Amino acid sequence: MLFDSYQLGNLRLANRVVMAPMTRVRATSDGLPSASAADYYAQRASAGLIVSEGLSPSRQGQSEPNIPGMYRDEHVQAWKPITAAVHDNGGTVFAQLMHGGRIGHPEINGMQPIGASAIAAQGTIFNSGGRLAFVTPIVMTTEQIREEIDVFVKAAERSIEAGFDGVELHGANGYLIQQFLSDNSNQRTDEYGGSAENRVRFVTEVATAVSNAIGSDRVGLRISPGGRFHDMNESDPAELYAALIDALNPLDLAYLHTLETAAPDVAELIRQKWSGPLIVNPATVGSTRYASLDAAKDSIERGADLISFGRYFISNPDLVRRLRDDLELTVPDESTFYTGGDRGYIDYAEWSPLEAV
Repeated sequence: MLFDSYQLGNLRLANRVVMAPMTRVRATSDGLPSASAADYYAQRASAGLIVSEGLSPSRQGQSEPNIPGMYRDEHVQAWKPITAAVHDNGGTVFAQLMHGGRIGHPEINGMQPIGASAIAAQGTIFNSGGRLAFVTPIVMTTEQIREEIDVFVKAAERSIEAGFDGVELHGANGYLIQQFLSDNSNQRTDEYGGSAENRVRFVTEVATAVSNAIGSDRVGLRISPGGRFHDMNESDPAELYAALIDALNPLDLAYLHTLETAAPDVAELIRQKWSGPLIVNPATVGSTRYASLDAAKDSIERGADLISFGRYFISNPDLVRRLRDDLELTVPDESTFYTGGDRGYIDYAEWSPLEAV
């Protein structure tokens, strides 16, 4: 079943294997993707769906250094040959729009980060000169909230212009959207804070506005229910994500993409309530456990429609074939994940019979 084709909205996917979005920090300082990015994505185009690394929808929304952007005409033009390379190799690709919110730093992008509340994340962020302590973000006014919704819309429109088949809103891993969802980072007293219904308002309005601009069948959302990455602490994930799904179901989005970060009962609640296509990533952020074929099959049996693989796609550009034919998987060199350059990026080979000798 994992290797059967799948109809995702108006898109016919070759299989149900998804390449998960993965930060690779290989863009230029002004947000242009690496010259080798076309090769990197084209090598992995046998995936039914590729979700790109997170693209900053604005300069202020940039989190880590050397993250590609999608807020200038130059970004659009730079991504066109990359999306074309994926399509030429038979693939489908969505752009992930990743607004860092409070996960950012003035030394990285020259701007003070913004957030749902003026609460700094605990911990540090990577920078070329070392680790930096998170700073307190500027609390967003209702006018700024409307402005940031428009930031997402414009980035989505640029993504379609750049040749992407759709966009994925990054609502996971402690970035801006989850900062509104989680009650430890959102202590607002207006219509965007307090109750679960209020805390899901921002992402619902973003998804609605982006859907109105490019079509709901081109919009997905990634979530990490109960996840703790980047100092998240949702006190009642069951209540929160029930409210989120109730708000999103009427939008008929392309898909919901969930990480296995929730307790089993919350994960089951999400599967039962969500009415659209469901992508599940069986691996947990920050864990040493990689998504496996057995875990993928188990997720499909429990109601997932598609399965996303992350780190194994880095080191196995032909991952679909290796999984389908039960071929040995290459373990990635984690020391090269964020080092820049082509090493550990486009130099992993497809499977060869010589490997079996």
